[in-house]
Amino acid sequence: MGDFWITALLIAALFLLLGTGVWIGLSLVGVAWIGMQAFTSRPVGDAMAVTIWGSASSWTLTALPLFIWMGEILFRTRLSEDMFRGLAPWMERLPGRLLHTNIIGCTIFAAVSGSSAATAATIGKMTLPELAKRGYPEGITIGSLAGAGTLGLLIPPSIIMIVYGVTAEVSIAKLFIAGVLPGVLLAALFMGYVMAWALAHPGAIPPIERRTTFVQKLHASRHLIPVMLLIAAVLGSIYAGIATATEAAAFGVVGALAISATQGSLTRRTFTESLLGATRLYCMIALILAGASFLTLSMGYIGLPRHLAEWIGTLGLAPLALVLALMVFYIVLGCFLDGISMVVLTMAVILPTVQRAGIDLIWFGIFVVLVVEMAQITPPVGFNLFVLQGMTGKQITWIGKHTLPMFVLMIGAVLAIWFFPGIVTWLPQQMKLG
Repeated sequence: MGDFWITALLIAALFLLLGTGVWIGLSLVGVAWIGMQAFTSRPVGDAMAVTIWGSASSWTLTALPLFIWMGEILFRTRLSEDMFRGLAPWMERLPGRLLHTNIIGCTIFAAVSGSSAATAATIGKMTLPELAKRGYPEGITIGSLAGAGTLGLLIPPSIIMIVYGVTAEVSIAKLFIAGVLPGVLLAALFMGYVMAWALAHPGAIPPIERRTTFVQKLHASRHLIPVMLLIAAVLGSIYAGIATATEAAAFGVVGALAISATQGSLTRRTFTESLLGATRLYCMIALILAGASFLTLSMGYIGLPRHLAEWIGTLGLAPLALVLALMVFYIVLGCFLDGISMVVLTMAVILPTVQRAGIDLIWFGIFVVLVVEMAQITPPVGFNLFVLQGMTGKQITWIGKHTLPMFVLMIGAVLAIWFFPGIVTWLPQQMKLG
């Protein structure tokens, strides 16, 4: 049977399993088992056991549950409310005024949460009621929040970067550092769009309720001190080369517990809820990674990645054409799968092709995160859209329409890092990492 028909059969089996409601991780294991059993002579049982155990016991992966737990702890504190009180006075003179609290709030919270959905939910709980109370238009409020929430994946620490780093066997610390400037660029693009929208709709933005002096703004900024200290502890320890991503994640958990205790929100109940929430989310991710690891082994024995890479190589695509084709591929895939599944399902096939094209794997990791961000706001399986639908009661199509400009800006960011790769590669080159 030819490679095309083997691939078609395995993809059909995967969608059949997913369509019947089987968990993603178990679906991946099932497809891998079918592939090895039907198209190779290798005994399946021992290969599956060794591969899944190797994936589950990876030391590199220990940073993931710790960062998830840190985000869960902070989710249950007054951190988001304090951030709004600290940021709002500085936004009053910008076109769009308090709409920028969505973007800057997500940018700051993204630096202490590796989850896009958690970033959108946490900041949304804070800003949506406040902006609605002040009379800001719903469309631009929700659209800017959906777009800015995706920064949770790009600005470190990022769950998806850890998954990519483990899958592609590249330095997670370097990936974290590489995501900083693209994250700032994307936040600036979002803010620029909000300013342009506000200038084009001058009557839509409510007037300033009361002007604050510079001293009053500085006084309000004291509310930002806890989160800024936590960001400094987590990212500073990585950038200074004194901690690995896993050790920095441990610092983050301790810092988050300290903030929670200081605010009086650390109780037996919130501690237990945060631990259980982190455990549930990590178990889901670990099962997906284990299934994907076995699927990668199976595809390797069948030879599909090598053959696909050779086929794409024969197309003679220039590196830019390859990147654009992969962007379209991931955007389409994002209509059906969540970001982690997209990464672990495709890396075994895509990475040999990318390496053959001479594309830097750190740069490619940031590219993948950007296109996975697009998937977070792509119907019908855009996680940020689901989060905001639950919070606002709006239809996903309505939210998607107002998020479309942010999607277009993300495409612009992909083109920007292609033509100016130093946006991604400059910071990692400056840092001494152990």
